Amino acid sequence: MADLDVRDDLLPGDEGEASLHETLVSRLRQLMIEGTLESGQRIPEAELCRMFGVSRTPLREALKVLAAQGFVQLRPNRGAIVAPINPDQIQPIFEMKGALERLIGMTAAERVTPSDLAAIEALHQELGETLDQGLMDDYTRLNYAFHKGLAQVTGNALLCETYDGLQQRIWRYRFVVNEDFSRVADSFAEHEQIMIALRARTPLDLAARLEAHNLRTCEAMLKATRQVL
Repeated sequence: MADLDVRDDLLPGDEGEASLHETLVSRLRQLMIEGTLESGQRIPEAELCRMFGVSRTPLREALKVLAAQGFVQLRPNRGAIVAPINPDQIQPIFEMKGALERLIGMTAAERVTPSDLAAIEALHQELGETLDQGLMDDYTRLNYAFHKGLAQVTGNALLCETYDGLQQRIWRYRFVVNEDFSRVADSFAEHEQIMIALRARTPLDLAARLEAHNLRTCEAMLKATRQVL
C-alpha cells in the first residue's frame, strides 16, 4: 500500500455532519481511484480513522456508500476490501455513459450560456497546454473536469450525479493502465470537434461527437487494460 496522504482540496469545512459524511466518502473514494488504497487491499480502518480524525462508525457508514457505488466489497466478520479491478465492468460502464453523452450533447447545445462556454473553452485550452508538456496525470484530471463541465451545462442535477458516478468508476482504470500518448492526442483532437459543435450550438452534431468520443475511449481502455491485467 502506498503512503496514505490527504489532499488539501478534499479537506472538509464546517458545514456540519452531513457535509462531513460526504467529504469522508469523497476522500476515501479518491484514495481508491488514485491507487493509494490498492485494488483488492483490505481497508485499514484504524489507520484511516486516525488520518481523518473520525471514529469507526462514520468510517463504516462511508464504506457502505462506497460499496453501493462499486468501490468497496463488504465482507462480514472479515473486514472490507477495495473492490478488485474487473475489466469486464469497463464496457457496461461506457455503454451506460454513452447514452448519457448523447443526452448531454442534445441538451448542452441548447442551454449553454456565454459564461458556460468561456469556462469550457478555458479547460479545453489548458488541456492542450498540458498535452504539449506531456503531463498525462494532469491531462487525465483536466479531462475529467472538461466532461463534468459539459454535463453541468445541462442544468440537470440528476443527470450530473449519475454521470459523475460513472466517470469516477472509469477513473480508477485510468490510473491502473498507462494511457497511450497517441490515444490522448487523438482524444484531444476529438475534443476540438466537440468544441466546434458546442460553439455552433448544434445538438445532433454535439451528441454524435460525444458518443463517438466515448466509444473510442472505451475501445482504447479495453485494449490497454487487457495488456496489464
